[in-house]
Amino acid sequence: MKAVLDVYLKSSLVLRIGIALVLGLVVGLLGGPVVAEWLNPLGELLLRLLKFLIVPIVLFTLMVGINQANLSSMGRVGRKLLGFYVLTSALAITVGLVVASVFEPGIGLDLSPSASVEVPENPGFVQVLLSIVPANIVEAFAKPNLLGIIFTAIVFGIALLKLRESDTHGEAGARVYEVVSGLNEVTMKVMAGVLQYVPIGVFAIVASTAGEQGIATILALGDMVMVLYLALGVQLLVYGVLMRLNGVRLRDFIREARAPVATAFATQSSSGTLPLTLNAARRLGIPQSIYGFSLPLGATINMDGAGIRIAISAAFAANVVGVPLDVVTMLEIVLIGTLASIGTAGVPGAGIVMIATVFAQVGLPIETVALLVSIDALVGMGATAMNVTGDLACTSVIARSEQDDEAVMERSSVPEKVLS
Repeated sequence: MKAVLDVYLKSSLVLRIGIALVLGLVVGLLGGPVVAEWLNPLGELLLRLLKFLIVPIVLFTLMVGINQANLSSMGRVGRKLLGFYVLTSALAITVGLVVASVFEPGIGLDLSPSASVEVPENPGFVQVLLSIVPANIVEAFAKPNLLGIIFTAIVFGIALLKLRESDTHGEAGARVYEVVSGLNEVTMKVMAGVLQYVPIGVFAIVASTAGEQGIATILALGDMVMVLYLALGVQLLVYGVLMRLNGVRLRDFIREARAPVATAFATQSSSGTLPLTLNAARRLGIPQSIYGFSLPLGATINMDGAGIRIAISAAFAANVVGVPLDVVTMLEIVLIGTLASIGTAGVPGAGIVMIATVFAQVGLPIETVALLVSIDALVGMGATAMNVTGDLACTSVIARSEQDDEAVMERSSVPEKVLS
């Protein structure tokens, strides 16, 4: 038994997750709902462990990252992040619409008169913005409100940085920073232990999902699933081009991104996968001052996979009711979908809220969402994996651009005599 455990612990995490995905799919399809019920607690345990780590990881990683940078570089990184997130979200929705226009999912399907879906209330963009500032820090941590936690970490991180730079309180600030840094290292140790359980949890989640869904569900709306994953594949190529143009080494990126992407695929949770995504960024050599800020923020507002899902769902709904999308409507979907993917950050049932928001704006029947409920898990798996890929790709590009900017600044600060 000890020998088996040693082999398990020493083997590659990516290999273990890959085997878990395949075994989970096979066991789930063969075992059906009975196996799904047996294995569900093991999958739930993984989700709980990952969520258990979210608050300390976001809080301490971001505070330490801020104190390893300076305020001017933080502002520059923030502007780049928001620009990149908006750009890739718009590109993702465009890719989804183009692929859906070619393959036309939903042709031949009819909308049942009894079809209905309960859409969670959209609190609105202003309310989402207000929720960034928590009225109660304890409540923000208990929910958890990820945007509120990020805000808290930024505020206290900047305050700690100013305290360390102070002539009168510099020593006290240094002591506080040592405590925060130590807590960050402790959190990383806990995360290392949780990572060992990830393959077991992934196996259980995939088996449960496959057992509950069954092959019949996949075949019933197979064209929708196929078109979605084709669009996700095209979006991966877009990321590859963007990273290659910015000097990111794709081989290194793929090697380190596999574990968080596979985990996101199984768990369908961008925020739950955050511990693995942060670990991948660290292994890629990205400065903590960048990934400590970009990845928690991206897990909340950067939803490229969800954007593709919006586009495919809109095309699907239009084909079901027999009114194909025109160019003007497609442009509306790109604009509204991009804003909705950012404006519903942290809202429960955000995927359905985004789709319902877009459908209402362009005049598509919300009832068609009911047809997609049966494949929600299959669609959500791919969309979440793409969300995490987009977060890590953006972080890699920003980190590379910061290296180039710093190199230019260093060259420009060299005295003229030295340059000559």
